[in-house]
Amino acid sequence: MTVRSCVALLLLMSTVAAAQGPAPAGRVKVVAGAAFVIHEGRQTPAMVGTPVYEQDRLTTGPGGHLGVTLRDDTRLAIGPQTTIEINRFLYAPADSQFTFVLRVVRGVVAYVSGRIAKLSPDAVRLETPAAIVGVRGTRVVMRVEE
Repeated sequence: MTVRSCVALLLLMSTVAAAQGPAPAGRVKVVAGAAFVIHEGRQTPAMVGTPVYEQDRLTTGPGGHLGVTLRDDTRLAIGPQTTIEINRFLYAPADSQFTFVLRVVRGVVAYVSGRIAKLSPDAVRLETPAAIVGVRGTRVVMRVEE
């Protein structure tokens, strides 16, 4: 293989990797009623299998419910008339890098910790408009009023 061929192959591989974008933080596993994922400013109806990314906002209407499982096996159950934001999600066990910041804007959310909380408890934060909760590997249900 010539140097020119190697360079062309490397450029092609980097272009394909860049086109794929970042890996999703997780996926929607359960949906009932009105539920939406807002990704890069675009709101789409949530369906089973819909990817969820860092910086995404998830929202439900009256009677809406969402179940989400993140890559580290963190589970979120989102109740009716709820809005949450996945502000930060980094799960890179090979590099020992872990971060999860969930902001609950309004509504009810149940959180069951995954591997990030077990491997690096200080890396998990649950935020509300009035408080920040540090998690030490547990289950939490919170309600945030408007």
